[in-house]
This record gives sequence, C-alpha cells and structure tokens, in this order.
Amino acid sequence: MDMFQLQPVHLQPMVVKMDMRKREKTKSMEKERLQVMDLSGMSLDSLPKPSLDLATICKLDLSNNNLQDIPESLTARLLNLEVLDVRSNQLKSLPNSIGCLSKLKVLNVSGNFIQILPKTIENCRALEELNANFNKLTMLPDTIGFELINLKKLSVNSNKLMFLPSSTSHLTSLKVLDARLNCLRALPEDLENLINLETLNVSQNFQYLETLPYSIGLLLSLVELDVSYNKIKTLPESISCLKKLQKLSVEGNPLTCPPMEVVEQGLHVVMEYMHHKINTSHETPKKKRWWIGKMVKCGTFNKEMGSGNKRPEHVGYNMLKQQNINGLASPGFMGMLSPLRIFSPRRSFG
Repeated sequence: MDMFQLQPVHLQPMVVKMDMRKREKTKSMEKERLQVMDLSGMSLDSLPKPSLDLATICKLDLSNNNLQDIPESLTARLLNLEVLDVRSNQLKSLPNSIGCLSKLKVLNVSGNFIQILPKTIENCRALEELNANFNKLTMLPDTIGFELINLKKLSVNSNKLMFLPSSTSHLTSLKVLDARLNCLRALPEDLENLINLETLNVSQNFQYLETLPYSIGLLLSLVELDVSYNKIKTLPESISCLKKLQKLSVEGNPLTCPPMEVVEQGLHVVMEYMHHKINTSHETPKKKRWWIGKMVKCGTFNKEMGSGNKRPEHVGYNMLKQQNINGLASPGFMGMLSPLRIFSPRRSFG
C-alpha cells in the first residue's frame, strides 16, 4: 500500500515537465510558421495580391516605394504582425484598421505626408516604438498616452506639431522622446510620470519654445536633455535635481540664467549654478509651489525611510526647510497636493 501511495508523488513532476515541453514545442512551431515579407524598394504604386496567408506574417516591409494608401482590408488581416515598416512612401494617412494590430511592436511611418494619426492607433497596446519623423503631423491623438502604456520610443521630429497632448506624460514606459524640428509652443506641465525617460530632445523649435516646465526636474532617469536652438531665456532651477543627467545641450538660446559664460564651463558648473539659485531663493513663486509639493511626494527631498534610514540630503533642497510653516499649510498649497488634483488624468497647472 505504501508503494502505491507514493507513486502519484513521483509521477506528478514528470507530467508537469512533459506539459511544459509540449507547450514550448507548440510555441516554437508557431514562431517557425510566421514569416517575413520584404517588398521594400520595388517602386510599387499599389500592393500585389499576397501569395501567402496574411495571418502568418510577423514582419512586413513596404518601405521605399510609391504607395499612396494602405488598404483597410490588408491591415485588418495581419493578425500576428509585430513590425510594420512603411517609411519613405507617398502616404497621406494610415488605415483605421491599424487598430486591429494588437501584437504590433514597431511601427515606422517616417518620410510620408501624414497629417493626423488615426485615433485607432491607441488600440495597438503592444506598441513599443513609433517612428513618425518627417511627416506633416499637426497633432497627436489626445489620449495616446493613456493607451500606449508599453511605448518606449516616440519619434515625431520634423513635423508641424505645436503641442504634445497632456496624456504624453502618462507614457510611463517611455525611454526616448524626440520632438525636435517642430513648432512646439510648450511642453506638458506634468512630466513627472515619465519615470523611465532617459532622452528628451525638443531642440530646434526655434522661435516657438520659450520655457520649460518645472516638472522637468522630476525626470529622475533623464540622461540626455537637448533644448538647443529655441527661445529659452531661463532654465528652471529644478534641472539641478537631475542626478543622472550626463548631457545638456542649450546652445542657440538667448539664455540669461544660467548665463552663457557658465554654460561654456560645462554641465557640472551649470548644475552647481542652479543648485546655488535654488538655495538662495527666499520666495517661492506661485507656479513653483506645486512642483515643490511633488518633490516631497516623490521622496526627492530628505525624509525618513521605512527602516529608519535617511535618504542622503541634497544641497539643492535646503529651500524647503526655510519655508514658513503657514505657507506650506496654506489652503492654496495643500490644494495642489490633493489626491483629486494629483491623480486626475487630465490635470493641468497654470
């Protein structure tokens, strides 16, 4: 009896192991079945009738042709497509059925004449890279940031964008944002949710971009910041909080703070200058109050940690200690920290 009782205990791991092998083999067979279709550089005006099942295509390269449109029926049947490359064509729009591409990870539509991306692109929730450089985009879908939660790279340079939608600040997986050579008037105020952003390039918006939001100091993963060739006169003091910043490009701006003689001495001197500015500020302008509150909330200021350890104090944050307690507890300041205001997806600060 004892032997028979022990038998299932020995067999169970073997059954599980066999099931796992079977699943892995099935996945491997499915991957082998998926194919790459390369129709690039063939001077195509229209697409030929495909010789294989569209559902078996994982990568479709239609770049460097003369295509003026992509049929709705085509994209609707590309159920397993992960990469779509249609750069350097004559496209003026993308089909609405692009929203059917639930597995799409990379979309390259650069070098076309597209003015507006279809709102259905928000359904491509697996999308990790969107390249729409060198088009005629005047806007991006308003709620794009609420839906493309896996997006890591957004390249929209060389377009006609005047603003980035406020939802852009909710792209929490984003690592690279390239919006240079546009007509940007401003950046979204609440950038603090871009916790993984490493590269931000908003250079060459020339006579349009005059200021940067204070929340730029909450981009704690930022390594490279390029704001060159704009109309920026003053960098926000919060830049001194960017501990990982390695490259700062500000040339071509009419900068007065920091002055150019400071900029010319390199990033280290610029950061020290901005630290000094933040330490010697005795007044907190109204527009900065919400930013300071969020710095406290994000733990950037010195505070008690869970195990009794303290975060190393940053010399640029002493200003908080100099605040009058009545000022910090005022209804106006506390209103900025209310949960409804901070967590509202459409919040904005004037």
